[in-house]
Amino acid sequence: MKITDQQLAAVLPYSTAALRARYLGAFAEALPAYDIDTPHRVRAFLAIVGHETGHLRTVEENLHYSAAGLRGTFPRYFPDDATAAAYARQPERIANRVYAGRMGNGDEASGDGWKYRGRGLLQITGRANYRLLAGLIPCAPDFERRPDEVATPRYATRVSAAWWKNGGINQLADRLAYAPDEYGAFRRIVRGVNGGYNGLAERWEIYLRAKRYIV
Repeated sequence: MKITDQQLAAVLPYSTAALRARYLGAFAEALPAYDIDTPHRVRAFLAIVGHETGHLRTVEENLHYSAAGLRGTFPRYFPDDATAAAYARQPERIANRVYAGRMGNGDEASGDGWKYRGRGLLQITGRANYRLLAGLIPCAPDFERRPDEVATPRYATRVSAAWWKNGGINQLADRLAYAPDEYGAFRRIVRGVNGGYNGLAERWEIYLRAKRYIV
């Protein structure tokens, strides 16, 4: 199914005409290639992407947190005011601390957290995921060696659609058609993509708009 500019503007009202023009063609190419081709799958994809990108406005993770923001968002890694203050407003150091030792990344000193920070429409994060992406897309560059490619117009949508399908998110989206608890089914999608429920309220709002306009 093809998404129109009118539909996208209604679902993601803070997007601009220029941004929608940039991504409509990418959606038309990438979504059906990875079986995101039914109303339920498209609605779910747009709901997750809409939140992750700020309505298509960014395809690279913003880690410019204040000390208070660090305490609220990453309490595990910034358990006290002194630690948070030492890292505040330093995106590279923040990424290296928060993403160290997981998702295939090395320790904080390795710099992997910053190198493999969230990029693309789904803010795909971590060395292991970047390595995986290269095997999901025909003729793709080596994203592990060239991670900035994940945020380019050419690949930002395609890698996200490929990761979505590979992670079984299409099947989670299919449950929205018959689940007695639609919100609960949607929560499982958010967790499947995000690993938690960050931004759940906005994602659900976007999904409800998508239900009205993507039919």
